[in-house]
Order: sequence, then C-alpha cells, then structure tokens
Amino acid sequence: MGNRLAYLFEIVNLVDELAKNAANIGTPGKGILAVDESIDTIGKRLSNIKECKPFVDVLKEGGVLPDIKVDKGYVELNGTNGEIFTQGLDGLAWQCRKYYEAGARFAKWHAKIRPNEPTEFAIQENANWLAMYAAISQQCGLVPIVEPDILPIGPHDINKCAAVTERFLDACYKALNCHHVMLEGTLLKTNMVTPGSSSQKVSPEVIAEYTVRALQRTVPVAVPAILFLSGGQSEEEATLNLNAMNKLRTKKPWSLTFAFGRALQQSTLKAWTGKKENLKKAQDAFLGRCKANSEATLGTYKADAKGW
Repeated sequence: MGNRLAYLFEIVNLVDELAKNAANIGTPGKGILAVDESIDTIGKRLSNIKECKPFVDVLKEGGVLPDIKVDKGYVELNGTNGEIFTQGLDGLAWQCRKYYEAGARFAKWHAKIRPNEPTEFAIQENANWLAMYAAISQQCGLVPIVEPDILPIGPHDINKCAAVTERFLDACYKALNCHHVMLEGTLLKTNMVTPGSSSQKVSPEVIAEYTVRALQRTVPVAVPAILFLSGGQSEEEATLNLNAMNKLRTKKPWSLTFAFGRALQQSTLKAWTGKKENLKKAQDAFLGRCKANSEATLGTYKADAKGW
C-alpha cells in the first residue's frame, strides 16, 4: 500500500510540475528564444561571427527554463513524392530522463509539412509521431513543445496555408488525445498563417485574422499557450503580426506568444560580430527585440523598436 501511495504522489507531483512549467511560459509578456537548431545550423550562424560559447550555466543562473530539441531530423517518407517526416523515437525515453536530470524542463520535436497538396498519409504520420514523442516526454517530466509547421516556401496564397494548417493541427490534436497526452502540460509551437514566400504579401491584420481563426477551429482550450515561429519573416514582420493577433477582438483562450529564432538572433549577431567591444551593443539590440516581442504578446507594440 505504501509503495502504491508513493507512486500516486509521484504522478500527482509530475502532473503539477508539467502544468506549472507550461503555464509559466504562457505568462503574458514571456516567450522563447529558440536556439535549439541542430549543431550544423547554429554552427553556421556562429561561424559567421567566429564565436561559439556555452551558455547553459548562464541560463540556470538567470532562472531560465531550458528546453532541448530531441528529434533526429527529417527523412523522406516512403511512398510519397518527396514528403518528409521527423524521426527520433528510438531511445527517446532514456534520453529524456537524462535531459531532465541535466536540468531541461521542455523538449521540442519539429514536424514539417509542405503546403502544396500534402497527402493525408504524410499528415497522419507526422501527427502520430508528434503524439508519441509528447507522451514519452511527459512520462519523463519534460513539457513537450509540439511543433507542427507548414513551410512558408512557395507561391500559395493565405487561404491555402490556412486550409493545410487546419488539417495538420486537427490531426495532431486527435493523435495527442489518442495517446493520452495531458494538454495542460504541453505547448503548441506552430506557423503563422501567411501567404507563401513568392506570393503577394498581406497586412498583419489579415494574417492575425486567418491565424486565430485556424487556431479557434482546431486547438483545445486546455492548451495553455501557443508559440509562433517566425517562419522566414523579418524581425519586424514577425513582431507586427504577433501584435496584431493579440489586438484582435475575438475568443482567444490561450496565451499567444513567440518562440523566435532568427527573428530574435539576427540583429543581435549582426551587432556583435563576435567582438568583445560590441558586447554592449549586441545586448542592447537583443533586449530591444525582446521588449518589442514582449509588448506584442500584450498587443501594445507601437512599431517603434530602434535599430532595425
């Protein structure tokens, strides 16, 4: 009886920790600096400024909750015309336990879908693997950042992006429920609904309307926060679009915030260039961009960030 009670208390504590950590990121004004690229990708960015330093200890000292990318990249999905899915489930539970012991509290798994007529097979496969990853992560104490992403490359219009986004999100949440994932202890990281990169641009207000409508149709209210990718947008475009979503007067039961990589790193790296004498300039650039996006989560950004 004692062992059973101890196990039940452990489960309750785990559930509470997952929900608390997920809600923490969803606090209005907060977001994520996405520096979870592969070694090759981040290495290329840092090599441009001839600099590479570890910062895990700095994060811990600053009270930042670190996350870790746990997928193993993309491979072609057999039987399709070049569609892809994300791999990495082998040994994932063992790895997640080690990551938790090392201080990580979030895990990330990125699944990509191309917007031009994706097959139902590709959507379902990616959704199921996302759900299995999420269930394993939670069992090991890590909040899963579920990342279904519609790639922005192509000539498609915003209606096409909206339709494919809704299909993918709908499949993901059906799969998450089938795998008994506790949604309160998850985060959704996804694309904004935008026209393709070679299509005519639309205003932030239009992007906000299409994006929030897609989320309303697919994302359960139990999810505490939705984090947006910048998806190839400029720093200012990503911030203005996020701001427009939070200004939109409609039902939004989740916190809408950011998990930007390039849209937080670009001006900072450019200002720094790896030189000690540019450190203050780079810090100011980063803080300015963080402040702009923090304001955008509240819908109060005035498009007055300096230096970009």
